[in-house]
Amino acid sequence: MSDVVPFQPKGRGNPPQAPLRVLIADDHPDTLLTLATLLADEGYDVRTLQDGASVKELVHGFDPDVCILDIEMPGKDGFVLARELRERRIEDRPMLIAISGVWIRPSDRFLAIMVGFDHFFQKPADPATLLRVLGDFRHGRRPGSMEERVHLSNTRA
Repeated sequence: MSDVVPFQPKGRGNPPQAPLRVLIADDHPDTLLTLATLLADEGYDVRTLQDGASVKELVHGFDPDVCILDIEMPGKDGFVLARELRERRIEDRPMLIAISGVWIRPSDRFLAIMVGFDHFFQKPADPATLLRVLGDFRHGRRPGSMEERVHLSNTRA
């Protein structure tokens, strides 16, 4: 005779996971608002900045799991910030996502990965792809190839 195992909905008995903390730095208010609203609506804990000058300070105070950084913004650009944040121990640094509508040539995308970004998104970023990348990160999946790390926009300006 077999034992009856009671049904347990997914997640029951496991403590709920804290939401990922996401820092978004972009000097374009529309991009900042769109990304912040999307991620907050999905349950992420979001902080925003409109320039690069205060990013390192907020990283130390907020301790984000993920930083989404515009490449070209006042104060400090995303390339410099990625290099500085990468200098932290690998286990302690947040996942770094570059986003740009200007620096989009193949050499720019390659440079972004080389200075320490884990992903590169061309503006406008596809919301479904961004959410998938964040979900993969939460579940411990990391990108391997360049194709998994570069996300080009489907729309043409």
